[in-house]
Amino acid sequence: MATLVLSVFGAWNWVNGRLTKTDWLTDAADTPAQTWLILGSDERDGSTQYGGVEDISGFRTDTILVLIKPKSGPSSLISIPRDSLINIDDQYMKINAVAQLVSKQSLVSTVEQISGQKIDHVAQVKFGGLQNVVDALGGVELCYDQDVQDAYSGLDWKAGCHTANGATALSFSRMRYADVQGDFGRNARQRQVISAIVKKASSASTLTNPSKVFKVADASMNALTVDEKATPFTLLSMALAFKDATGSSGISGSVYWSDPDYYVDGVGSSVLLDDTKNTELFKELASGTHKAGQVGNLADNS
Repeated sequence: MATLVLSVFGAWNWVNGRLTKTDWLTDAADTPAQTWLILGSDERDGSTQYGGVEDISGFRTDTILVLIKPKSGPSSLISIPRDSLINIDDQYMKINAVAQLVSKQSLVSTVEQISGQKIDHVAQVKFGGLQNVVDALGGVELCYDQDVQDAYSGLDWKAGCHTANGATALSFSRMRYADVQGDFGRNARQRQVISAIVKKASSASTLTNPSKVFKVADASMNALTVDEKATPFTLLSMALAFKDATGSSGISGSVYWSDPDYYVDGVGSSVLLDDTKNTELFKELASGTHKAGQVGNLADNS
């Protein structure tokens, strides 16, 4: 028992010492459910091509996921489209640009307004980091029912399920031009990729292999930036809630929109969210009263 305690204590300190923290959180009033904001950033390291696209300056939060664990009932994972139109200080912009153009706290505040939930913690993953985590795991299984050869993302895919390496998983999560559902289809594939990572990272084959555990943990720490109050425990809680949300008893999907191609001068084609439906959706998710399954416009139309 003493050896186990020392091992856990040592791992806790190792992870805690590797966490890269930055100020994300707002002073919004607490809400009962545990809520995490998971972001995927297109910030790159300046040296490598990812997904068939050259490095760029700055960053955009192109993946925006709200993870909710209510006190009772199913956990949920909900995508907010990166092109969602929002207004900050009388200026229209897409939500994926808020963190860079305004501030990180403004992005969190915007998500809190959309969801009606206090964001307790934030985890941001760089696209390049996602690739390294998948490679450390030895690949993950992904499924897509169409053949794809997409020059923009670099994805070369045969319809079906395949074990994807890091580069393929990254292209899989970035591809949208070859998807008939565009960014909405990409949102679903992004949730699939992260779910596959969490599933394999928590599998017996990984957890019983100390060398692989270290490689995955090291890659994950290099990929992650977390909020100022995050701890190893909050990351573990997030991973468990994510696994629940993407399992057969969980809830996943997207927020509701009223117009997926709403044009605004100076902003371009944007997604106009349905505030009334989203208020009701998040109220049910946070209270644990929403039934398990898929949610959002695509789920309703399927």
